[in-house]
Amino acid sequence: MDGTYNLHYTHWGGCNLRLKHRVTEATPFSGDTPSQWAREVHRALTTGSNPASVRDSYHIDGSCPTDVEPIPRETGVTLAKALSGQLDNLHHETFYVVDRAFDVTAYRTLWFGLQYDSETVERQPTVGFGAVRTVRWYDGAPVGDGRARGEFAGTNRDVSELPDGGVFDVEDATEFWYEQEQATTDADREVLFGTID
Repeated sequence: MDGTYNLHYTHWGGCNLRLKHRVTEATPFSGDTPSQWAREVHRALTTGSNPASVRDSYHIDGSCPTDVEPIPRETGVTLAKALSGQLDNLHHETFYVVDRAFDVTAYRTLWFGLQYDSETVERQPTVGFGAVRTVRWYDGAPVGDGRARGEFAGTNRDVSELPDGGVFDVEDATEFWYEQEQATTDADREVLFGTID
């Protein structure tokens, strides 16, 4: 309601975009079986209870039978802060936004780093350095996700050659990446950009 979120981590939640349909009111942290404790923990966390107190009250440790860690890594996070200060665009392959009605939006993460395909670009940041883009769905299944990811990887290789060939410096190549992503994202999908803190 206030434009902030609790930021949770999931280790395998990006696999096949499975959390899109597994995070529900009955399973707020995903998992195979609905449970009263998960609903109570979720309710407590979304009504402002201290995460450490919730963890201690429910004896939550690393062995929870859920796909999403119940205790948030941070609370009261804006979407802009999550994208710029928390999301690692290289290592986190999926980013989910869940509203209070459990409407789940799945985004693929896009890292604008050129260092692995370029001979001249050195180490680049991973947190906040890129974008997230929604996935197209049809009849409950992602459509064209693999193709879109392949196209992104191919464009990354092409953009990586620009600094190598002296066409752009690294900053101009990065700016080109941002412009390219805006221009190639279909009108029915959303792209959000991080910024480097």
